[in-house]
Amino acid sequence: MKIYIFLPVLFNFGCLAYQDNEKVELFVNKVGPYFNPQETYHYYSLPVCRPEKIEHKSLTLGEVLDGDRMAFSLYDIKFKQTTTSNILCTKTLNETDLKKFRAAIEELYYFEFIIDEFPVRGFVGHFEEGSLVPIPHLIHRTYLWTHFQFYLEYHNEKIISANVSTSGHKPVLLEDNLKNLPITYTYSVEWSETMTEQADKEKVLREKLNFFPKKIEIHWLSIINSAVLVGLLMGFVVIILMRILKNDFSRYNREEDTSEDDAFGEDDNGWKIIHSDVFRFPRYPSLFCAVLGVGCQFLCLAFGIMIMAMMGLFHPHRHGAINTAAVLLYALTSCVAGYVSSSFYRKFNGERWVGNIILASSLFTAPFFTVWCVINTVHWYAGSTQALPFTTILLLIFIWILVGFPLTVIGGIFGKNTATDFDAPCRTKAVPRPIPVQPWYRTNLAHMLFGGFLPFSAISVELYYIFATIWGREQYVLYGILCIVFIILLSVSACVSVALTYFQLSSEDWRWWWRSLFSAGSIAFFVFFYGIFYFNHRSNMSGVVQTVEFFGYMTLTCYVFFLTLGSFSFFASLRFIRYIYQNLKMD
Repeated sequence: MKIYIFLPVLFNFGCLAYQDNEKVELFVNKVGPYFNPQETYHYYSLPVCRPEKIEHKSLTLGEVLDGDRMAFSLYDIKFKQTTTSNILCTKTLNETDLKKFRAAIEELYYFEFIIDEFPVRGFVGHFEEGSLVPIPHLIHRTYLWTHFQFYLEYHNEKIISANVSTSGHKPVLLEDNLKNLPITYTYSVEWSETMTEQADKEKVLREKLNFFPKKIEIHWLSIINSAVLVGLLMGFVVIILMRILKNDFSRYNREEDTSEDDAFGEDDNGWKIIHSDVFRFPRYPSLFCAVLGVGCQFLCLAFGIMIMAMMGLFHPHRHGAINTAAVLLYALTSCVAGYVSSSFYRKFNGERWVGNIILASSLFTAPFFTVWCVINTVHWYAGSTQALPFTTILLLIFIWILVGFPLTVIGGIFGKNTATDFDAPCRTKAVPRPIPVQPWYRTNLAHMLFGGFLPFSAISVELYYIFATIWGREQYVLYGILCIVFIILLSVSACVSVALTYFQLSSEDWRWWWRSLFSAGSIAFFVFFYGIFYFNHRSNMSGVVQTVEFFGYMTLTCYVFFLTLGSFSFFASLRFIRYIYQNLKMD
């Protein structure tokens, strides 16, 4: 089977005009378990009516990434022509075919057809379990729907709405002891005129296609809870911490008729005493700068997608546009990763800037490609349409080679050539100061637990709705609310990072660079543990395919959380440290 792919616009919304009795093409697309959204198979993988030669429709990149595999069907639908009980085909199901149908029906397989860009969905069949009468053959029965009723609405010469139903006709019972079963597939088409204009077509699509649960309503309780948490944290940082700093400045900057040695004597303590070490560059500077660069790239990517979503550029019921936008934006924002990474590496007096640019370009792509290869292999072995065709894989590789990597290099060169010195407010001594023994509550692990828990608690409620959308059947279209929650998350991460950095410096521990990354970046561990809880207790996902995909992509998602929030928390800590040491009087 050959699939033709081309570079798309963000979405392809149907607006075809038909003449009376002109054929309206119906494309069969995919089937899959209702509770395993990411596990889909081609419709013709089931023993259904099919043409002698299967031909596929040209697909956009986003549709292929979404698992779509549209093929021409045997349905003969004419514009404005109502028909009743047309015979699609007659075939005999053998024992293997019956097993496939029984397995699909018991796993609640649904099908998806495409009519003039409208996805129409229904269940392959249904089953009955249990009986009030203790008769063995009534305990479990599976039924196959063999008749589809299509309902189409039109205005002038354009289709405005499309839907399908299996009600009104009795299904076929698939008995366990059968080895051959002759069945006849039939269909009916009912046309009706509507006054809805073409401009309202997308609104009609949102309202009428309710096979999956309706979109999530605004959940004000979680938003108010997050806003209150942010308010409390901001109050903690702005009021309490600033008052502490005011006392510190008053104590450290007092004018005494003593020498510099006396001013920094043994009686002095706190963050002032480590002023000659606090700006000592971190270990593994190239890796540190690469993390900052990729984290800034994902910040730009997240805001870019949310802005495009709030502008209404994405189709509410199909995710192909979002997939396409994510791929293209990731490639285009690669220059941000190269610029930030190379700029900071230059500030750290790094000399191997070529290696730094390569590290920045592969810091996410290498783990992503490794995990994706495992997931794609599992899908390919299972015959799922989520396994990308070879042509699509080549296209994605070319996008990265021709767009992503060159932009990373260009951004790196520009960052290297425009970077200035680090310009630290304090001079760094050649010999590092010994660090006192720290109590357990000031260790790296304690800071990570505290620094990750508070940002996670700010988004824990919202996280359920996001998971239910990505891994379930909910429809999340509240992109404005999502943007607000993301800003809340960044604010909490910055506040926590600043507070923890101050406590660390006050205990005379000047190794704050990497710890500031892990302070808020440790939210990734909490998100991963929540993913385990969601998979076991909040979802109906099962099977090897869905398990591998869920935990594979969850690992990558948590990695993105670490890079993004870790980088943001570092910049907040850096700004805070510059502020306090710039306001410190030193001879």
